[in-house]
Amino acid sequence: MSDPETSRRRPWLAAVLALVVSGLGHAYLRRWARAFGWYVAITATLVFVVPDAAVDQVVAGDRPPIAEIAPALVAVAASVVDAYVLAVRNNRKHERRSAAANSTKAASRLPDRERSRGVGSASETAASDADLGSAEPGADSGVDPSSCPHCGRETDTELAFCQWCAEPLDE
Repeated sequence: MSDPETSRRRPWLAAVLALVVSGLGHAYLRRWARAFGWYVAITATLVFVVPDAAVDQVVAGDRPPIAEIAPALVAVAASVVDAYVLAVRNNRKHERRSAAANSTKAASRLPDRERSRGVGSASETAASDADLGSAEPGADSGVDPSSCPHCGRETDTELAFCQWCAEPLDE
């Protein structure tokens, strides 16, 4: 099972929930401290910054001057954007972990001899393709492969991540 903290979330749902009730979008993302913080920030803005007359007008169904409720609108908008961005980041983190777990599972399925020899490495594949005369176009682009610090396989230096384990490469 996947970690509930990094399971996929719907960014649009987090944003809508944050818009409906302050802090609810963050609670959906299981960011409890942030949910409480946004609830307190928006409530404090309504209590201490927005005039009581403007709040009374909203409760009565009347339209108050925008300038009077603008601080609360800005706080709510910031909360909605924060919930959306957190959900997107959460999904990226989930995808990276899934890719890493999948590459680990694939590597563990290799027989021990092949794993120790590094079968499937980029240089070995390129060498065998060149021997067969079936090198891909652009394969001889002069790109120097380097080792991934996470899985140890050779990687393409033009990529910012390892094509084998999907971990970001340190420059």
